Amino acid sequence: MLKNATPVYVVNTKSQHKRGRDTQLANIAAAKAVADVVRTTLGPRAMLKLILDAIGGVVITSDGNAILREIDVGHPAAKAMLELSRTQDEEVGDGTTSVIVLAGALLQAAEPCLEAGVHPSVIVGAYMRALQDALSELEQRCAIAVDWNDEVQLQRVLRACLGTKVAAVYRERVAAWSLAAVKLIAESSAPATTAGAGTQRPLDIKNLVRVEKIPGGDLDDSAVIRGVVLNKDIVHPQMRRRIENPRLLLLDCPLEYRKGESQLTVEVTREADWEALLQSEEAVVRQQCERIAALRPDLVITEKGISDLAAYLLMRAGISALRRVRKTDNERLVRATGARIVSRIEEASQQDIGTGAGLFEVRRLGEEYYSFIEQCTAPGACTVLLRGGSKDTLNELERNLHDALCVLRSLYGDRRVVAGGGATEMALSRALLQRSALVEGAAQWPYRQAAEALEVIPRTLAENCGTSVVRLLTRLRAEHAEAGHSNIGVDGTSGELIDMIEAGIVDAYAVKAQALKTAVESACMLLRIDDILSAVRKREGSGTATGAADATEDANPTD
Repeated sequence: MLKNATPVYVVNTKSQHKRGRDTQLANIAAAKAVADVVRTTLGPRAMLKLILDAIGGVVITSDGNAILREIDVGHPAAKAMLELSRTQDEEVGDGTTSVIVLAGALLQAAEPCLEAGVHPSVIVGAYMRALQDALSELEQRCAIAVDWNDEVQLQRVLRACLGTKVAAVYRERVAAWSLAAVKLIAESSAPATTAGAGTQRPLDIKNLVRVEKIPGGDLDDSAVIRGVVLNKDIVHPQMRRRIENPRLLLLDCPLEYRKGESQLTVEVTREADWEALLQSEEAVVRQQCERIAALRPDLVITEKGISDLAAYLLMRAGISALRRVRKTDNERLVRATGARIVSRIEEASQQDIGTGAGLFEVRRLGEEYYSFIEQCTAPGACTVLLRGGSKDTLNELERNLHDALCVLRSLYGDRRVVAGGGATEMALSRALLQRSALVEGAAQWPYRQAAEALEVIPRTLAENCGTSVVRLLTRLRAEHAEAGHSNIGVDGTSGELIDMIEAGIVDAYAVKAQALKTAVESACMLLRIDDILSAVRKREGSGTATGAADATEDANPTD
């Protein structure tokens, strides 16, 4: 090094900078802290979390994704852990708590390896090899095919999914609603089979199944509507409120005088000119309504506005109308009734009229009016109507129903299940421990650590149901050491060891495989981080600067 050399500042000196093993250990500690937050929410004996959100609302739930979505964290590794739950929820809808707990256990298992001097690349390579072996074992030895037409098997999967939720008391009803909704969507979807045996094109649950929550009433009033429910009332009080076998016309254009796109000023000097201007606007609206009446629809639904004159003219023609409907609801009406959305009234034809609905009726539920377009002959979209005593109950039911719908969607795409209750994780752990003898060199230790980390799921189930964890896990390892006992798992309610397949406690194969992939890949990503830089530049025009990067750069120019 040159004597009296001027130091070169590459990074802002006021920024926080961590590197090396300290960074990796800090990331592991942050991940463990996030996992500890949701650990007690796993299993049928899960505890609830009460969260005060940013706007002062209260959220009471045991859903891992809902909990992590509301909390605010500052550590970058903790933020990365929160994304795991969101990814799991978007992909398969269930297993959001398991993936966080498993990722935390994998990172914790890597900690002694790092402290012993094992390079992070070696640990990551061992973890990725363990993931490939685990997925291979999961597909070859653990997966069991199910019949999509056998509702008894599907009900078992849903009961296992809902048994860990707050809605476990109502799981029979929630399972029936979700199964009825997905069956309706599956029947109308094209049976396009993709490459691979037993796989189907995934269902668009998010856009085709809508959950409408209406406080009040009783849970028995909830139902699956073969059609669409809109929180809208007719635009004129004298329009028909009940129409059997309605003819629907869907619009995404307004029924009113079209205004100029830019600012327009008209100067009128005579009263006759003003009257002529008003008459021309009225003539345009009358012409629109006459063209609609020529198609003989019973119900007109538009995404835009309807003027008072248009509402009056449609009422005189015996046509009911709804306005300012969401675009997503209009698209669901297309799937439910067979209508086509018209962008210009001049181009509307008889082919655009939908005749698939059996009934249109406006009903008052609570303090609001709802329009029901139901009894559709071949509904490509449906609505799950939830009634309950409080908004908190309805919100939790909606979250649980969403999980059940996503599990059925995953099962429709990949019609295989695996044993639940930690049986699959224990079987994979034992298989990986046996395969670890084939791993050579320094990678064998982290490989075995990954295998042992899989036991965190049955261990957590045992902890949450209040049984003796050490004794139960010792018995579970002994059971899995015997041939033919790979389906033995922990009953999260009683704390006993039972056969999960015989008890009907099963998970969707896609959910389990996605949880493994997401947890291992995220753990590897965090282990490969060896440097954390946090510097905030001064905002232009701001009187304060958190990082004061600009001032530092001016005082310490870089070469």
